[in-house]
Amino acid sequence: MIRSPGPAGTLLRSVVWRSVAVHGSDYCSLLQMAQGWLLKGTAVAVLQDDRPMLAEYEIHCDPLWHTRRVAVECIMASAARSVDLTVGSSGEWHSPAKELPELRECIDIDLAITPATNTLPIRRLKLEVGQSQDVSAVWLKFPDLTLEILSQRYTRLEADRYLYQSGSGFSAELVVDDLGLVAFYPGGWERMATL
Repeated sequence: MIRSPGPAGTLLRSVVWRSVAVHGSDYCSLLQMAQGWLLKGTAVAVLQDDRPMLAEYEIHCDPLWHTRRVAVECIMASAARSVDLTVGSSGEWHSPAKELPELRECIDIDLAITPATNTLPIRRLKLEVGQSQDVSAVWLKFPDLTLEILSQRYTRLEADRYLYQSGSGFSAELVVDDLGLVAFYPGGWERMATL
C-alpha cells in the first residue's frame, strides 16, 4: 500500500467513479497539502481477458498543478508492479534508477485507470471559455505500467465542460465540478457518489 510522507492534508472532495468502458470503479480523494495538491485513489477493474486488477495511486502536484511525484502500485493475483516517478522544477522526470530525458516535454501524468488525471491540466491551464491549449502528458498504461508520451488538447466549451482530444484520435466532452474533477466522461466514466 502506498503511504504519503508527512502530515495529512485538507480533504476537499472524495468521489467514486464507475467505468463504463471496462468493469471497474475508482475511489479518489483530492487533498490540499502544505506543498500543493494530492490526488489519491484506489481503482479496481476487470481486464478484457477477465483478470481482476487493483491499482493504488498518488499524484503530488505543486501549488500551480505541475506534477511533482507519481506513485502507482498495480496488483494482479500474487503479482505486484509499481512505478515511482519524480519531476524536478526544471521538468526532468526521474525513476528511482535513472533520469528519463525522453519525458522532459511533459508536464502532466495521465493514468489510464482513472479520470482523476484530467483534473491536472484543467486546473493548471485555467482556460477561459472558448480557449484551447495543447499539452503533452506521460501516459501510464495498465496493467503493464509502460510509459508513453501522449499529446492532448483541452478546449473549454462552457464553465463546466471541456473537449478533450488525444493524439490517438480519441475525443470526449468532459463535464467537471467546481474543483475540476470529472463528473461525466462519455464512454469512459461516470460519477456515482461524492462527498
